[in-house]
Amino acid sequence: MSSLQNQMSAFKASLAAASGKPNKTAALASAQTQPSPSPASSQASVSNPNKNDLKRKRPEPANVVYSQPADTGTGRNTMVQITYAIEFLKTQGTPQTLKDIVDYLSLHNHDENYKRTITTILRNHPKVIYDHASNTYSYRPLHDIRSEQQLLGYLQGQNTAQGLNVRELRDGWAGAEDAINKLESEGRILATRNKKDNHAKMVWPDDPSLKFTIDPEFQDIWHKIKIPDSSAVADALEKEGLTPANKTRHVKKAPNVQEQKKKKKAPRKGGKTTNKHMEGILRDYTHLRK
Repeated sequence: MSSLQNQMSAFKASLAAASGKPNKTAALASAQTQPSPSPASSQASVSNPNKNDLKRKRPEPANVVYSQPADTGTGRNTMVQITYAIEFLKTQGTPQTLKDIVDYLSLHNHDENYKRTITTILRNHPKVIYDHASNTYSYRPLHDIRSEQQLLGYLQGQNTAQGLNVRELRDGWAGAEDAINKLESEGRILATRNKKDNHAKMVWPDDPSLKFTIDPEFQDIWHKIKIPDSSAVADALEKEGLTPANKTRHVKKAPNVQEQKKKKKAPRKGGKTTNKHMEGILRDYTHLRK
């Protein structure tokens, strides 16, 4: 009977393994053999979870082109649009309407509050002239000069011989360079130029009526006058006790009388004597001081 029972139990075990159901007896035996976890380890696992699980994963940006600058919306800024509008008025040189400015800045898709802000800033801007009668805007240059006659009138009306900076003149007059070249060739203005590009730098008024020709005979007499050598002029000045301009005159420093007459400190006379009990032993050597 024992062999028959063994065969029956082996047959049941094979059926259980074939059906995929775990054997209760084997499960209980494996549970008894495995050690139970300690309470301390279970609490540590709860209190110290994995740090990687707690980290929030940042979404990776898609299609980022690092070689191109980021879109910061600079062109949408109000003051940037004002700068573009002033540059537009400067290049045009004639009064422009608000519609012309809006068309240039492409502000058709913006709301009315944005356009009203642009209009208010332009009307109060120091570089913009607003005409209430015609409702137009124009550029305010440093000097209101846009023609040759206005330039000549401005130069002749100056109280000083300071002249006019050409860079300031070009601020509101695009054709200033050509007008200066023409007036200079006619002898109506004087101009100084840069050595690098020969562009006019400063201009002054000139009067062609003050120009006259010198007699050629007088010019020949003038050129025949022999100019002495610079070294001979320096020697002649030194003989007369004068110092040439190209030589530095060395002045001897006067001695300081106060430094020579330094008073020596007088020896200190005996003060209050405190060692009276040693008067017969101590001696006074103050007279030996230098």
